[in-house]
Amino acid sequence: MSSRWKYLVVSASTCLTLLFLIGSVLGQGASTQEDTLKHIGVFSEVVARIQHEYVEEPDMRSVSLGALNGMLEAIDPFASYLNADQYRDYLKNKDVKQSGVGLILSKRPGYVSVVAAIPGSPAAKAGFSTGDMIESIKGIATRDMPLAYADMLLQGEPGVEVDLSVVHVRQIEPQTVKLPRANTALPPVDSAMLAGKVGYINIDGLGATQLKQTAEAIQSLQKDGAQKLILDLRSCAAGSPEDGIALANLFLDKGRIAYLQGQRVPRQNFEADPAKALTTLPMAVLTNRGTASGAEIAAAALQDNKRAQLVGEPTYGDASLRKAITMDDGGAIILSVAKYYSPNGLAIQDTRVTPALLVAEPEAQIDYDENGEPLPQAQPQVEEQRKSANDPVVKKALEVLK
Repeated sequence: MSSRWKYLVVSASTCLTLLFLIGSVLGQGASTQEDTLKHIGVFSEVVARIQHEYVEEPDMRSVSLGALNGMLEAIDPFASYLNADQYRDYLKNKDVKQSGVGLILSKRPGYVSVVAAIPGSPAAKAGFSTGDMIESIKGIATRDMPLAYADMLLQGEPGVEVDLSVVHVRQIEPQTVKLPRANTALPPVDSAMLAGKVGYINIDGLGATQLKQTAEAIQSLQKDGAQKLILDLRSCAAGSPEDGIALANLFLDKGRIAYLQGQRVPRQNFEADPAKALTTLPMAVLTNRGTASGAEIAAAALQDNKRAQLVGEPTYGDASLRKAITMDDGGAIILSVAKYYSPNGLAIQDTRVTPALLVAEPEAQIDYDENGEPLPQAQPQVEEQRKSANDPVVKKALEVLK
């Protein structure tokens, strides 16, 4: 690469990243602008040092892409920068129903990581769980990969396998896994009557069907004589914020459920509608690190309104309104433009939702073969270990409700 060409590449890369940084200066006070410009100066110096002093000639395209994605990830683990080609693919497939592997993803830290695997999906059957780190998808490293692009790589024709390299939470060495794409529906809501006339409702994902099933479960349990309720939202990561607001309203006849607000998005309050509430029974809500999005909003609303006691682990931290913002080069950034706040005023995406009663999730005991694949029937056994009357988190909830 000639010195002239190298200079042009470095300059273009630097300018592109500076445009993002300078954009944050606009509309700020003088002192904030000065601080931001100081950071821009540091960034420019770092780029210059890399260009002139790195041990070998750097690939400045990778440097600029890493800087862009690193900057976005630092403020929003669900943000993405898509170049023009990637954004065209994103728009083309955004509203097309395709098969996937059942993974809900974020970026933490640097690599694509798993928020949750939808029960019954190929990913869940293969033993994927919250916190697993995906090193590559179809041979492409996920380091600095836009999150939206990772989702696109996992989607396609049903039955076609996708190669992934994954580092499981309970394993040190990365494993190569082939996941077939499949049309996976969200699991139905499960309910049962536990000892002491305590009704138990388990939700693994939120949608219109699951909300209807939850309402039916509440009514059925009350008809059967339930005097208290346990709402299990552990590993419930699928579902929109709107679904979470609707879920909370089934148990709240008054009070604020949440509010949405952003720098350019006016505040919108979501209040409980008394006509939609179905029960006033005392209740406990179970959460863990796989509880995300709508389920987090519901959990925060029930805890802040003192409608339920939260038991379990802090949630994941994903509750925002995201928007694709088109760039002049034809690319786009997908960014959170507003966040959902709990009734007490905490941004759920920043602080997560922390139960008043912390109880560690029981470690799932999964046996793997010599290839790193979970042995047959491992996943059903995991589900039996969790979400039952013998589950320590359920036991603690039963104690709380006495």
